Amino acid sequence: MAAKVANPLLLGWVQEWVDQARERNSKGLLTYKNAYAALKACPITFGHPSELQQLKGFGPKLCDRLTEELKQHCEENGLPMPKRKRPSKAGQAAGDDDDDDDEGTHRPAKKPRKAKPYVPTLRSGPYALLLGLSSLDEEAAIGITKDQLIQEAQPHCDSSFTAPKDANSYYTAWSSMKTLLDKDLVSEKGRPTRRYMLTDEGWEVARRIKNTTTQTGRAPPNQSAQSTRPQPINLTGDHEDDCVEHDDAVDGPRNMGLDGAGEEQNYANVVSVGNGSTDTSTLPDFRPIRLAPGTFTVELVLDVREIRAKTDRDYMRDALSQKGVDPIMRSLELGDALWVAKCKDSNFLSRAGAEGDEIVLDWIVERKRLDDLIGSIKDGRFHEQKFRLKKSGVKNVIYIVEEMRMDAEGLSKYEEMVRSAIASTQVVNGYFLKKTQAMDDTVRYLARMTMLLKKQYEDKTLLVIPTEVLTAQNYLPLVAPNDSHYITYPAFASLSSKSELMTLRDLYLKMLMCTRQVTGERAIEIQKRWKTPSEFMQALRDCGEGSQGDKKRRELVFSQLGALPVQRKKVGKILSQRIADIWS
Repeated sequence: MAAKVANPLLLGWVQEWVDQARERNSKGLLTYKNAYAALKACPITFGHPSELQQLKGFGPKLCDRLTEELKQHCEENGLPMPKRKRPSKAGQAAGDDDDDDDEGTHRPAKKPRKAKPYVPTLRSGPYALLLGLSSLDEEAAIGITKDQLIQEAQPHCDSSFTAPKDANSYYTAWSSMKTLLDKDLVSEKGRPTRRYMLTDEGWEVARRIKNTTTQTGRAPPNQSAQSTRPQPINLTGDHEDDCVEHDDAVDGPRNMGLDGAGEEQNYANVVSVGNGSTDTSTLPDFRPIRLAPGTFTVELVLDVREIRAKTDRDYMRDALSQKGVDPIMRSLELGDALWVAKCKDSNFLSRAGAEGDEIVLDWIVERKRLDDLIGSIKDGRFHEQKFRLKKSGVKNVIYIVEEMRMDAEGLSKYEEMVRSAIASTQVVNGYFLKKTQAMDDTVRYLARMTMLLKKQYEDKTLLVIPTEVLTAQNYLPLVAPNDSHYITYPAFASLSSKSELMTLRDLYLKMLMCTRQVTGERAIEIQKRWKTPSEFMQALRDCGEGSQGDKKRRELVFSQLGALPVQRKKVGKILSQRIADIWS
């Protein structure tokens, strides 16, 4: 026979909160479960919810909430509200009721304070996130991803959601999400892709923000509040979004002429896709363009988005200049830094049938701060970037990892994941990995590399493949066997573009790699057996119907890749099932 519960009414309300927290995937679920277990096991009958503070899991906030529930219950059922007992004092027995003294010698009990409604600071991280989430329909069944939310929230915030305020911190405006989750204003669901949406309490706060901004005359939530504030006079002619830190905004007009050459930055049509043939017997014959020693200088090209902080955008460029290296600043299609041979005669290549005045050398750098490395591994960018670097044809890839300060808990949580990714980068991909402690160390390394490459290349003759013979299909077969053959920067930018010249095979591989644990090597093995997405989906359909068909479909990829001799290319049964679920 089940033991009798001493406080069934209070326990019922706590049980409701447990169920609500579980439905919303709230971080408060554990707190409610602990409180429920403690109250259920307690044999003492309490006269007032405030007395529950002696139990594990019950604090003033939870007791006040139960007091409000009890008060409403008593009013609805015509019952007297139990009196709150006062804490014991000298000369008075513990547990004396508030109204025991008819002469009024004791002060009346203080009314429990109502928790103040949460009001986020104007244009803070929580403020912007709440407004961003309020762009969803209130009845929406699913939330939005982190990237989608940042896009909605950034116009409402004075801080960046992607880059820290200064070099000594790794916290961004996105760190405010923890506050909203802890306050149960936002619910988080989904793995590995997390989605966010407002709880009922979150919607109340968002509506309160909208009403306040409307009444005070501030910018409504669907517009950037920056438009209502006085703007500083811009004497440089640059138009820069105050909220952007990693500065994708510089890809536009601000990028023109940064290298002093006024180069056009759109290279989409420089290299054609080609006819799809990579047979070496059909590769074109050509006479390379020769760059003699002394006709060019080796220069470092640095991505304009490589900044130290929002208020210190030019730190890296200025620090390199102090070390005798004046980098060319532009928005790079691939990598964070690379080196080019810049012709002293800017018209030499055009007279020889090529374009621009720069030749891309065989060295490229991808720079990662430790927190960015962790983020890129979690969201899949890390594998996608390595895939694009391999496709670029650049033979010497350098990964620089800046081991910035992180809290011990965060570091230990991802330590094994980072170690595995670094080992894979070195062993599997064959890339050189350089660890630095801070941006200053990275600057010193780039300056040394620039000096070394000047010595290595400026006394050599460089052979340039004419761009007219290049296509997206024959590029790698042309450069792979020729260590001394190079291409122009415009051709390289065209071939490295994320969106332009993407072949069906490239798109297919990227689609496959969207599935967790499908690395570039596994995607290539799948593509070898099923050449196109249509062919792969047809193979899944051909497995038939019913339970036998489902089993065959789940094990289709495993049957082909489960016994490969190379472990990193194998596909096990669980991953095979995951791929089948997505593609069928």
